[in-house]
Amino acid sequence: MEYDDDRSGSFAALKDIPDDKFVVLGLVSTKKAQLESAEDLRRRITEASRFVALERLGLSPQCGFASSVIGNKISPEIQQRKLELVVKTAQAIWG
Repeated sequence: MEYDDDRSGSFAALKDIPDDKFVVLGLVSTKKAQLESAEDLRRRITEASRFVALERLGLSPQCGFASSVIGNKISPEIQQRKLELVVKTAQAIWG
C-alpha cells in the first residue's frame, strides 16, 4: 500500500485488513531523490502497527522506479541507496 506522502492519509484504513493478510507498506518514494530517514520509516511502521500486527507488516518502495513511460528523475545510485535503506530498516525491525 502506497504511503509515501501526506496525500496518502493515515494508517487507519489498515484496521479493516483481515487477520490472515500481510500488508506491505510502500513508505519509500520512487518519485523523489530525497532519501527518507531510517528513523522516520521506523516511526511510521510503528504507527501502522497500531492497526496491523508488526509481524504482518513489510516495507518496500511505494512503486517501481519508472512509474511512467519517461520514468522518474532518480539516478541509479539514488535508487540503490533507497533499496539499501529498505533492507537496512527491515533488518533492524524484523531481524
